[in-house]
Amino acid sequence: MNRKSQKIPKPQVASNIVVSSNQAYVPSSLTQNSQQFNAEEKQIYQHLLHLVQVKSPNEMIERCRALFIEGADYPEPEILLILDKITASKTAVYEFNFFLNRCCHILINRWHMQPQLHYAIPQLVKLFELSPTRSRTTSFRYRNIRRLRELIPMFLVSEQYLILRRFVQIITKNNEENLNHVPQPLITLINRYPYLYEHCLISDDSTFEHQWRVRQIQAQVKKQFEVDLSKYVTYQVRRTQLIKKLSVDEADKILRPVGNPTLLSDRQLHDTLQHFIGKVEGNYTYQELAQKFLHSSQQVNCFRDFKDNLYEYLISSITGVSGKRQLQQKLYAQLKKTLPQADQQKPDEFLIMRTCNQLLNFLIVESHLSIQHFNFIDLITNQGTIVTTGLLLKILLICPKVKSYLEKRLTTLFHHYECSNTSDINWLVQVLEQVNIAMILYFGNIDISYFKEIC
Repeated sequence: MNRKSQKIPKPQVASNIVVSSNQAYVPSSLTQNSQQFNAEEKQIYQHLLHLVQVKSPNEMIERCRALFIEGADYPEPEILLILDKITASKTAVYEFNFFLNRCCHILINRWHMQPQLHYAIPQLVKLFELSPTRSRTTSFRYRNIRRLRELIPMFLVSEQYLILRRFVQIITKNNEENLNHVPQPLITLINRYPYLYEHCLISDDSTFEHQWRVRQIQAQVKKQFEVDLSKYVTYQVRRTQLIKKLSVDEADKILRPVGNPTLLSDRQLHDTLQHFIGKVEGNYTYQELAQKFLHSSQQVNCFRDFKDNLYEYLISSITGVSGKRQLQQKLYAQLKKTLPQADQQKPDEFLIMRTCNQLLNFLIVESHLSIQHFNFIDLITNQGTIVTTGLLLKILLICPKVKSYLEKRLTTLFHHYECSNTSDINWLVQVLEQVNIAMILYFGNIDISYFKEIC
């Protein structure tokens, strides 16, 4: 649950605590009760910060099991008593998720800096799904242990834990080949789509250190995909050139094969690249169509005329009689009701951005509060994933500032389906892959001129 959405007022505590690998900072401008609560949190943080520097990951995981799962038999009993005060607090039902998330990140921060210790991160996250070995206890701390065991299940369904699970996926290497033929939950593919990281892995209470780490990984994954895609295209171009002179077998003996870096088939990848880089409407590429539209839009006198031009620009991509007619009606109605009070104004950046944002809502999904995406499904069913992705690309190319908004809408769909089997939502996997390619081609650092040789 998003912290901002909680209706009951409470001290803004966890979101203000910044824990780094060297310190735990607690703000001073808090109420007396919150000061005491956070002083106790800080003691746990400092305790874990010290231990993670001197104990092995296995020892730390065992300590976390004793402290947070069993709530008993911890080597330093005074730490258990401090934890009891935290769980007994009136704000624990709201704050415990953030507190426990910080505890996890203290360990993750340390382990992530050392690749040989990455194995421990999934073990730590999985730990909270284990049941206590003690089903009953006669300890004088019985009520405290029971309270802890009530709070842990709440943590498991929190946004903080879901983000931890997603983070595990981006640092876990999947060695399976032909992943597109291996049924698995969609969440296991999150590492493939760096454009989703911002919204999938960072929340309002994320520390600056966590945000920095996610963005660093994001940049690395983007760069690696650019390299892998370039190598694959170079291999395909050279192979095509050789086959013109030699037999297929001879060409394959000369060249070292380069694997397809996507979950699309070779045919699908070729068609996707050809569609995004080559001519799509007459003699125009997507880039040229966008430039042509932007040039003509400078000549319009009012926002209503701009929307009419935008309608023609978008609908020209759609093929098929029935599917096109249905989308024509919906799209025209959507644009007509978009900011009608501004119809007589000269279109400016604000109006264009608002229009494109609302178009993305209309085409993909409204919001995480309303997961209705019938238009998106209909579009894919009637036009296929390449044309659908191309329509989204058209919007981005005329208004690049809505790129983050597009990523947010796709993240909403990803969240909705992340526990679904990929074999059941192959359409979504294809869209995510094709958007990844489009992002790299048009917003990455790759030179697409060489790609045109395969188009």
